[in-house]
Amino acid sequence: QVTLVESGGGSALAGESLRLSCKLSGNADTDGAGYIMGWFRQAPGKEREGVAAAYSFGETKAHDSVKGRFTVSLDNAKNTLFLPMDKLEPEDTGRYYCAADSVAKVGPAWSNTNAFRYWGQGAQVTVSS
Repeated sequence: QVTLVESGGGSALAGESLRLSCKLSGNADTDGAGYIMGWFRQAPGKEREGVAAAYSFGETKAHDSVKGRFTVSLDNAKNTLFLPMDKLEPEDTGRYYCAADSVAKVGPAWSNTNAFRYWGQGAQVTVSS
């Protein structure tokens, strides 16, 4: 059984920093081709969108709106995904969800919510101007 537990987040002023972590328990690499973990966020009244992701073989992806501010990384040994968030903007406000699945299932669709089977409960990030 795969479980994901997020930690971190909270409230910050614009320009400040926060950090999210997500611990994976269980085996998401169900096909032997590796696994991917990603961050999604959902603002009130908006659809959930992909923020950043990391593949177990080293490749990372990020939404254009967070490039240069958020740096996703995956510690394979600890099965933990990190997201340090710098230069936060009010538009970054939302509930951040961690997701995971096998590379064989997700492929290049790292920002597609329908591509992932496993989800955490989410962590709130609120940025005030």
